[in-house]
Amino acid sequence: MFLAPFESIVQPFTTIFPYWQGINVSDSVIQGACRALLNHVLDSRSSPVLDSPSSPYRPFGTYMFCSSSGAACIENSSTILEMLHWTLQSQETSFDEIVQACLLEHIRYGFVLEEVIQNSIRGRRLANPSSESSYQMGISLELEAIGVGAEREDLGHALRRAGDTEKERKTNVHKLAIELGQKQCNMAELEWYKEVCEKKHYAAYYDSFKNQNDKKDIEANERRLKLAGFWDEIIEMWEKHELPSDFQSQNKWINAGNAYRRLVEPLDIAYFYRTADANKNYYSDGRHRRHKVLQRWLEDKEKTRSSRVQRPRTKPASLTEDTCFWAYVEEAWKDLENLKEGQHQRLQSLEQFEQYVTNMKNALRISSDVFLEGSSFMLWSESWEEYKRDHSP
Repeated sequence: MFLAPFESIVQPFTTIFPYWQGINVSDSVIQGACRALLNHVLDSRSSPVLDSPSSPYRPFGTYMFCSSSGAACIENSSTILEMLHWTLQSQETSFDEIVQACLLEHIRYGFVLEEVIQNSIRGRRLANPSSESSYQMGISLELEAIGVGAEREDLGHALRRAGDTEKERKTNVHKLAIELGQKQCNMAELEWYKEVCEKKHYAAYYDSFKNQNDKKDIEANERRLKLAGFWDEIIEMWEKHELPSDFQSQNKWINAGNAYRRLVEPLDIAYFYRTADANKNYYSDGRHRRHKVLQRWLEDKEKTRSSRVQRPRTKPASLTEDTCFWAYVEEAWKDLENLKEGQHQRLQSLEQFEQYVTNMKNALRISSDVFLEGSSFMLWSESWEEYKRDHSP
């Protein structure tokens, strides 16, 4: 159904849906709705051209194709599209029979699932085990399980392509994992840079990087750019479906991406406010997509961890958890200057920022370098407190 635009299937779908919920609907009405629904589906993809822009639908996750013979699980989205197309095609079955079969398969889902489980426990053998290749036999087993027959060469080719694609994706991940290990050197060097700024120069590494007054700041920028290129490559490969479908939910890459954001995004913010026009806002005008994507991966993963009880912190975070913190500081400076010039509507946003910092500080989610004497935040805080004293009743 998802292969067709929703507008074209909404009427037959709303007719069928009550039937699925157990509400009495005449067979003729249901068959008519199913016929209309499948007509639109088949019209929307009359041939398995996978890159066609005619439908925005793209499967994700694992699809299990079931039949009375068993089941086959497929993850490759292009192959799934082909399977969905070809399982609706039949030279030997009339369209009305396809409609009736689709309806019965939905009703019998529970029984089919039970058969699949029993078949998987007993195991199955090929009806015609003529292939000498174990790989080819595996393809044939999957085709028989789907219920289309091992003789369907077109679907066999689709499954082989899916297998080759998955191998390529695993190879890509292996190469990226090696490169990730190499990039940890750049991460360690930036951590060292942060520590030198704090302990030797008594400055937040954000301010030191923004000022670019020393050779170490230039070297830190080179490492920032190398890491940016690495994560841009990962996200580009992910968007091109060159990585496994569950890549963005794997703990290894989520944790690595989060560590990268927390250490390096403050440097991206510093570079932005050093080079951008004064009226530009990092969050709306300068934040790179890689940070947005990596943050979304983390947030999606956190939703699956929501049932876990998170222990409260006992010491301040080594890196501020909100990677956009310094952008908020820069915008708070602008708001304060505008407030002093008579733009009193800025007062509310400044009070909200003050409360935000208080909450973050109480939760120990702000790193200690933020509060170093002379940091951008501390200078803003002193100026803000002075303004409140001068304008207190």
